[in-house]
Amino acid sequence: MREPDHHREWDAGDLGCGDLVIRLRFLLKEMQPGEVIRVHATDTGAPLDLPAWCRMTGERLIEHDSLRCLYWIERASPTTTR
Repeated sequence: MREPDHHREWDAGDLGCGDLVIRLRFLLKEMQPGEVIRVHATDTGAPLDLPAWCRMTGERLIEHDSLRCLYWIERASPTTTR
């Protein structure tokens, strides 16, 4: 599998949903629309939490590699984020 291009990486480790999405939100706010962050998240809830959070906020989950606990998330434009 070829990884999607990304502009930034973040190892969230085993952070749970609350801390995970709050910190991710701040990291994405520092990025430009269209830029992609690769997140490594090992919390057992991340496979459900991150896609749901992306749907709720307007950010775009580009890809999820479940074997390596990796997520590629694209920063949405300010008009699409909630």
